[in-house]
Amino acid sequence: MDSETLPYTDEHRAFRATVRRFVESEVVPHHAQWEKDGMVPRELWRRAGSLGFLCPGVPEAYGGAGVDFLYSTIVTEELLWTGATGPLFYLHSDIVAPYLVHYGSEAQKRAWLPRMASGETISGICMTEPGAGSDVAGIRTRARRDGGAYVRSGQKIFKANGQIADLFLVAAKTDPDAGARGVSLFLVESDRPGFARGRNLEKVGMHAQDTSELFFDEVRVPASSLLGEEGRGFGYLMSQLPQERLLVAIGAVAAAEAAVDWTLDYVQERQAFGAPLAEKQHVRFALTEAHTEVTIGRVFLDWCIARHLEGKLDTARASMAKYWLSDMQNRVIDACLQLHGGYGYMREYPIARAWADARVQRIYGGANEIMKEIIARKLFERR
Repeated sequence: MDSETLPYTDEHRAFRATVRRFVESEVVPHHAQWEKDGMVPRELWRRAGSLGFLCPGVPEAYGGAGVDFLYSTIVTEELLWTGATGPLFYLHSDIVAPYLVHYGSEAQKRAWLPRMASGETISGICMTEPGAGSDVAGIRTRARRDGGAYVRSGQKIFKANGQIADLFLVAAKTDPDAGARGVSLFLVESDRPGFARGRNLEKVGMHAQDTSELFFDEVRVPASSLLGEEGRGFGYLMSQLPQERLLVAIGAVAAAEAAVDWTLDYVQERQAFGAPLAEKQHVRFALTEAHTEVTIGRVFLDWCIARHLEGKLDTARASMAKYWLSDMQNRVIDACLQLHGGYGYMREYPIARAWADARVQRIYGGANEIMKEIIARKLFERR
C-alpha cells in the first residue's frame, strides 16, 4: 500500500514488512484484551524498541536510527490499518522525542533519548488543563524558581500514556503575567515526590490507550529539567505542532482506508433480499463515494508528507490536513458503519471500534475549529 508519489525505497519497504509482521503477530491478537485492560503492556514498548520502531528519527548518537519521517509514517499506518489505536507510539517517538532533539541539552539528550528509543522509558506530553485546551497560552500550571530548582503545582488532563509513562514533557507558566511569553517546558519524571496520577479515564473510544489526569503538588525538579530557555516554551510548541497535526492526518487516512476495505469485504459476503449487498446500487454508490474521498485525502496527505520531508510544511497546510482529513475520516467511517447495518453497532466488528476511535481525531492536536482559525489568518494575510 505504498504511495506512488512518496520516495519509498527498498529499505522502507523492508521496514514496512517487518512492522506489519509485528503488528499482525504481537498487536492484533491481543488488542481486544488491552481494550478491556485500558492500556497496552510495557513489554510491547520494549519489544517495539528492540526492533527499531520507536524514535526512528532520533540521531544514531542518541540511540535512534537517524532515518527520515517516512519510517514514522509506516509505523503509524501499519497500526491504523488494523484498527490498533492502543499503542500510541507516535506520541512518544514523533511528538515528545523531537522536542528533546531540537531543544534539549546534551545531558538531557543522552539521559533520555536512548532509553526512549529502546522502550525502557515511555513518555507523554502535558499541555491540556481543565481550563485550557487548544489555548496553550491560557495554561495555569505554575513553575516557580526556588534556588537551583523549579517547584511546580497544577493539574493536567486527558494525558495519553498517563498511566504508564515514566517521563512527561510539561508546559508550565514561569511568568504568569507574561501570557504566551511566560510558558516554559520541563522534563518531569513520574517518580518525583508530589506527582500523582488520577484514574484511567473512561473514553468513548481508544479504549486500549491509557488516558489520565495528572496532578503536580509542589513537585520539585532541578533547574536542569528546563527544556531549552525559560519563557520560550510557547514558541517551541508552535514550531513542533505541524508534525503533530500531520501525524493525526496520517492516522485519519489510514483508518479511513481500512474502513473502506472492511466494508467492501462485508457487503460482498452479507446477503439481503436474496443477493449480496454489493449488488445494490445504493451500496455500490456509497462505497464509491467513500473510496473517492479517501483517494483525494491520500493525495493531499502524500503532498503534505513530501513537503514535510523537505522541511517546507507550514502551519496552515498542516492545519488543513489535520482538520479536513479527520473530518473525512469521520464521514467515511460513519458511512461504512451504516452499510454494516446493526452489526456495525457491535463492538466485535472493527468498524464499530473505528467509528468510536475516530471521533477524538477532530479534537486533539488542536480542535478542528482552531485549525480553521489558523488557516483563515493565513488566508486573509494574502489580501
